[in-house]
Amino acid sequence: MASDATAGPQAGAARTPPHEGKESMRKIALFGPPATGKSTLAKWLSAELGHPHTDLDDLLFTPDGPLPLPEFRRQAAEITQHDAWIVEGNFSKLADVVWHRADVLVWLDFPLPLIMYRIVRRSLNQLTGREDSAQARRLTWSKAFFSRRSLLRTAIRKYRNNRPRYAQQVAETANLGIEVVRLRSPREVHRWKDELMKMKGPAESHSHGAARHTTGP
Repeated sequence: MASDATAGPQAGAARTPPHEGKESMRKIALFGPPATGKSTLAKWLSAELGHPHTDLDDLLFTPDGPLPLPEFRRQAAEITQHDAWIVEGNFSKLADVVWHRADVLVWLDFPLPLIMYRIVRRSLNQLTGREDSAQARRLTWSKAFFSRRSLLRTAIRKYRNNRPRYAQQVAETANLGIEVVRLRSPREVHRWKDELMKMKGPAESHSHGAARHTTGP
């Protein structure tokens, strides 16, 4: 994969040498805020590359409640010991056993206004019955918008609190030699997917629409 390298949000882009062959995309870690399409992209990559897909939320949240952190880390580390995998989830405490074992780290770094719009649109669809799912049936107006821990308020708070830390950890991951693909909009996601599909095989693709990594948000 080829991607752009930037030293900061205002810096110019520099080209980096492309990876070659399927081996460059056998292990993919993917993260981003709510409503950025993490699961959709992860499932698409799984189907195109033929690698198993794991959502870390499915590991963490069990019928008996959330796993203790040591057990959560153990199960995640077990998955990433395999030769090929796609793992999605926003758990920086697992960076050493997920991100640092990846060939490629994909960061869906969409702007906050777009994330807010998508959360509102999705919540309204669920609340008005236009989307039928287990999550939709559990959702209330208070949980979506009005409580102190509503989906919308939580997303805004986490975006502001976590994004600078994510930027630092992503830079640290890139410094380990791991390819970082930073996609800042749905258009960049589509462009990246198109570039993958243009190659002989999806795993031999080049990305021209993403930033390599940055040292700041």
